[in-house]
Amino acid sequence: MLTVSQTAELLRSFDNVLILTHVRPDGDTVGCAAALCAGLRRLGKTAYLLPNPELTDTTAPYFAPYAAPEGFIPDKVVSTDIATAGLFPENAKPYGERVDLAIDHHPSFESFGRENIVRPEAAACGELIYDILAQLGPITPEMALPLYVAVSTDTGCFAYANTTAQTHAVAAALLRTGIDYQTVNKVFFRTKSRKRMQLEAAILNECEFYDGDRVAVLSVPLSLMERLQATETDAEDLSALGPQIEGVDCAITMRELRPDVWKMSLRTGERVNATEVCRLLGGGGHAAAAGCTVEAPWAQAKRRILDAVAQVVPDCRIDN
Repeated sequence: MLTVSQTAELLRSFDNVLILTHVRPDGDTVGCAAALCAGLRRLGKTAYLLPNPELTDTTAPYFAPYAAPEGFIPDKVVSTDIATAGLFPENAKPYGERVDLAIDHHPSFESFGRENIVRPEAAACGELIYDILAQLGPITPEMALPLYVAVSTDTGCFAYANTTAQTHAVAAALLRTGIDYQTVNKVFFRTKSRKRMQLEAAILNECEFYDGDRVAVLSVPLSLMERLQATETDAEDLSALGPQIEGVDCAITMRELRPDVWKMSLRTGERVNATEVCRLLGGGGHAAAAGCTVEAPWAQAKRRILDAVAQVVPDCRIDN
């Protein structure tokens, strides 16, 4: 496993770089990739991001300036905030065996790159990218803005329990570059479309509770998305809704990606290790935030994730 300084020296030797982001890209993977691309370009390198078809309206503006042109053939491939090659988008799968450097912060990271660096204690992969870029030279506003997106979104605007003193120190350093962080905060944390609010109302209305109301299951079937004509942007980060319910320390958001294919997103307190639960179903992540995918009809998929929670948590009682 590489150190930060070793990673920086490796990147100095790279050129014609293609940077990969994960499926259903969030602010962390996009922000890390964009910032790293900007840093490499400042060194005179040719670098691009592999287009990601699942970008939302909120993340796309940070991605667009660095998107690779059609036909670009890289000499080196780097992944950011991807725990496993199984999270590559379809157009990234041809690079699955040739990732030259994988940069991540998930405890479930599978070290699939030829070279790897991971910092499981980091709240966001953006913290690690910041340290790597700082080894390569001054952090410019072009790097700082997407890095702020990365760090702020993975910490819920610094409200989640994963936020540390180091997270705030990195954020402070980014603000000192003069970036427009107010707009980021407004767009990502203080603005909701009407359809998003309708989604939240419908999801909460059908929310199911288990284990003495400590476990909540929130379902987002395709039929609901279609009925409300909601977009991916409207449904972004819906997993943050469940943990806001008083008394809930295990919120399970079931998002139907395709018919009978459910993306499970867990947000948990200290009692429930989300990574251990999702690992039972082939997924992973962090202790308090993890995910997995289950292919089954809704009732069966729900039972499988609830059984996994009960298997990990000795005092959990799934009684309905």
